[in-house]
Amino acid sequence: MKNLFRVALVLLSCSVVWAAEKQLKPGESEAYNGVLKDLGSMDFAKSIADLDAWQQKYPDSDFKDERAAFFVQAYAGGNQAAKALDAAGELLAKDLNTVFPGPTGQAVIIRLLYNAAWAVSHVANPTPAELNTGDKAAHQLLVYDQPLPGVSADKWAEARVDMKGKAETALLYIAMLPGIQAMAKQPADCAAAEAAYTKAVMIYPDKAALAYELGRALNCEAKIMPEKLVAAVYGFLRAAAIDPTLGNPATDPKKIQAFADSAYVRLHGSEEGLAQLKQQVKQSPLPPPNFTILTAAEVAAAKAAEFEKDNPQLALWMKIRAALLENDGGQYFESQLKDSSVPRLAGVLVEAKPACRPKELLVSIPLPDAKGSSPAEITLKLDKPRAGKPELNAQLSWEGVPSAFVKEPFMLTMDTESGKIQGLTTTACAAPPARRSPKKL
Repeated sequence: MKNLFRVALVLLSCSVVWAAEKQLKPGESEAYNGVLKDLGSMDFAKSIADLDAWQQKYPDSDFKDERAAFFVQAYAGGNQAAKALDAAGELLAKDLNTVFPGPTGQAVIIRLLYNAAWAVSHVANPTPAELNTGDKAAHQLLVYDQPLPGVSADKWAEARVDMKGKAETALLYIAMLPGIQAMAKQPADCAAAEAAYTKAVMIYPDKAALAYELGRALNCEAKIMPEKLVAAVYGFLRAAAIDPTLGNPATDPKKIQAFADSAYVRLHGSEEGLAQLKQQVKQSPLPPPNFTILTAAEVAAAKAAEFEKDNPQLALWMKIRAALLENDGGQYFESQLKDSSVPRLAGVLVEAKPACRPKELLVSIPLPDAKGSSPAEITLKLDKPRAGKPELNAQLSWEGVPSAFVKEPFMLTMDTESGKIQGLTTTACAAPPARRSPKKL
């Protein structure tokens, strides 16, 4: 683009007479050519000073519009974006092709539009007038396609890519600005930012930065509205899908993807379903109606419900055991569990007391994540001795009424009727040794 601007300056230096009715006043050519020289050497501070001097000495110059365009270029070159927009405002309110006719005028128009488009995206809080100016410049630059004389087709094509990129950057910034300003408030206006970014996303659906910022606004809202977190994660994943290197690709090209993935895992509890969602976010800039991601708590609840359905006895015991292990487990036992009939449970016989015709059975209930043998945690106190010798490690089930509890070591005692125990296998007790008769003397 610098080469194109140099061509533009050459065109300007070749002819200072734009139309028969526009003439430099006596002595004014020195000021005009001096400014062109300043701009050609990119001495923007001197350009501004010489433009001010020209304006003071020749306020009613026929070339006021050209001078205003030079001011835009000088301010932009000197990183004074707001002043560049203010200088461009009056010009962009006019028909530029009429104000700047012919090939030389084309050079001025391109430079004016380019610098004004650059300027609007470099003002932190542009005024409505400045936004309007930047918007006009960007839209006109986006569609401008009148090649400059003396510029090859290849060079013009390169210039058009640069011009289009500058215009799109400006328009994207303008679309994002309400969201940026809402998030910058103290405290941040998260809802306003969401509304602004959602509107912008619908205009520019393929901009990764917009998807990411919408995700940030939704994440901000999620602090008081947790249901917003689902859409926030969608936005982060959408941004990563569009541009995985968003942020700082030189130092960490996978940063946005890693962040988006971790946001999903924090919400869902695992990577399950992540690969499918990465494909889904490519299809739409916003989540479809009724879209949801199950939270880790919801996943756990669903798994617990499925487990309880498939393993009702074990699930019941896990609930009882967990409640007894709480700090107020003793109170729970006394107020809710003691002397209350408990539905049938199932476990493994660890020990019989005594081994033959026992009055007590010590039972373990192995948990799903248990490793190795599980210790006995339930004592079944029988209403009468059980006939025979129970086989250890046998599976059995029973119904009973809790009567005592010790937390350490954990042991729940349940009174049960011998006849309500199922699955217990016994063998005959060994006959007692015969008693020998005393020897006669």
